[in-house]
Amino acid sequence: MIDLRRLSQDADYRHGAERKGATAENIDTLLAAESRRLETMQTAESLRAASNKASKEIGRANPEERADKIAAASELKQQLTQAESDLAAAEEEVKTLSLEVPNPAHESVPDGGEEDYRVEKTVGDKPAAPKFSHSELGEHLGIVDSERAVRMSGSRFAYVKGDAVRLQFALVQWAISKATAHGFIPVIPPVLVREEMMELAGFFPTDRNQVYELEQDELFLIGTAEVGLAGLHRQERLQLDELPLRYAGYSSCFRREAGTYGKDTAGLFRVHQFDKVELFSYTTAETSWDELELIRQLQEEIVGGLELPYQVITVASGDLGAAAAKKYDIEVWLPSEQRYRELTSCSNYTDYSARRMSTRVVGEDSTELAHTLNGTACAIGRTMLNIFENHQQEDGTVVVPEVLRPFCGLEVLSAVG
Repeated sequence: MIDLRRLSQDADYRHGAERKGATAENIDTLLAAESRRLETMQTAESLRAASNKASKEIGRANPEERADKIAAASELKQQLTQAESDLAAAEEEVKTLSLEVPNPAHESVPDGGEEDYRVEKTVGDKPAAPKFSHSELGEHLGIVDSERAVRMSGSRFAYVKGDAVRLQFALVQWAISKATAHGFIPVIPPVLVREEMMELAGFFPTDRNQVYELEQDELFLIGTAEVGLAGLHRQERLQLDELPLRYAGYSSCFRREAGTYGKDTAGLFRVHQFDKVELFSYTTAETSWDELELIRQLQEEIVGGLELPYQVITVASGDLGAAAAKKYDIEVWLPSEQRYRELTSCSNYTDYSARRMSTRVVGEDSTELAHTLNGTACAIGRTMLNIFENHQQEDGTVVVPEVLRPFCGLEVLSAVG
């Protein structure tokens, strides 16, 4: 949630929100609503004090005055009830309007949209197109079966079989081992959460159309372990000397992929169900930007260790989600398409999510909102398909990256059966 005081007083902060698409009208409407909320709160507090005083005076009044005192106290109580109702309505209005104003973009983020990113570095040689694309290879070896999955569940589902399953769990173990070496605690969070958590984590209302809902149970399937990790310390006070708190969440994830009709329909690139290891950090305002670089470094170690050619980009302001102040993407070269495709990302949410979650840091002299960051350690399906193509040999076989061999006992992927 946006810092309303800074939004009204800090021109650069406001400009950062406008760079992400917030309009002057949206901001002014929100600030006007916040001004009304503060006035209503002051009125309610004054009436509450007057009502408490009037109630005490009844007990001290003589019999001749008691009736008048009771009437006055009753009138104040009615006014207070109305003021509290007005305050609740004002708070709800501010909450609703706040959801329409994103976390301001950091000054280092380039302006523009999806194509206006800045390339920070490029690593590795870009192979030519392989004999089999990732979707063709999966079917060729019998390790990815989309056709049967479609008959059972519809499009964008797949059976993963044979050596691909062993490769998948090797990737999970590889990512977790790298994360724990950097102080991240492994976590398996719930994959079903309440609507409130989706909102507090910053996914509603913006991404609601991407989320599967279990209407009867009033629960939602997560699209990332980030949701559960963001709520892990909700309404808690973290001690300064225990930060940073770092978590690596493994979960199955679910996305409706609304608006992607006809895009990436084959293979494992864009499916409705996938597994992922997600990184999440709780830090302070003073250390969060260093933490973002640490997460990026860890992601590069994981991708680089798999010997995949990649580039790191800084995402432009107009392509950032509502919560991110800055985001890096790591894009891996996909030989069959002869272009880079996104594999992981990492973001600094600053205090935007912690304000909603009411997660604070207690220091020696003060208490302040925590800063939170997140990033993907390993998107399993997308990483596998990049291995299928970038480590494919001329005969169509796939060499397993050396770092994964201790976890899966494979050197080459073989056909099922």
